[in-house]
Amino acid sequence: MMALDGQLLVATPRLVDPNFARTVILVLNHDEDGALGVVINRPSDLAVADVLPVWSDAVALPPMVFGGGPVGRDSALAVAIALGGGPPSGFQRVAAGYGLVDLDAQPGDITPGVVGLRIFSGYAGWAAGQLEDEIGEGSWYVVSAAPGDLLSSEPQTLWRQVLRRQPGELAYLASFPDEPSMN
Repeated sequence: MMALDGQLLVATPRLVDPNFARTVILVLNHDEDGALGVVINRPSDLAVADVLPVWSDAVALPPMVFGGGPVGRDSALAVAIALGGGPPSGFQRVAAGYGLVDLDAQPGDITPGVVGLRIFSGYAGWAAGQLEDEIGEGSWYVVSAAPGDLLSSEPQTLWRQVLRRQPGELAYLASFPDEPSMN
């Protein structure tokens, strides 16, 4: 099994589950016990300032809470990109420069050591072997993350952006219509 930590899962057009249709997921942890990631292209209408005002100046634009996935929607999870050097206190590196931020920490202790931060309500999780099965059945494309993906200022267009930059035929899927029957 190849670990997918730090990779992106891009929903294929055949994945129609409303929780995951047209999503881009950053995989934070993937091992023999399962996988955990966050949907990085679904900002909600809820401003970070309304629920975690102390963090409102630390988050990347748009300053909204993102719908991270269908699991644990009543809890918040913060992900940031670490700068070089040792990680700041309250930051737990998980994959390829990405890490989880302790939201009980003081933002001033975290922000000097990170490039940017997103706050998610919920996450996406898979039991052992489940993600591999979904990839095998054609629900997900596994692609490399680009530095700006997590902090994209236009997250609603990220599904198309990520596909467009892929080599070969995968790039053509960026123009796949939202509603194929209307084509």
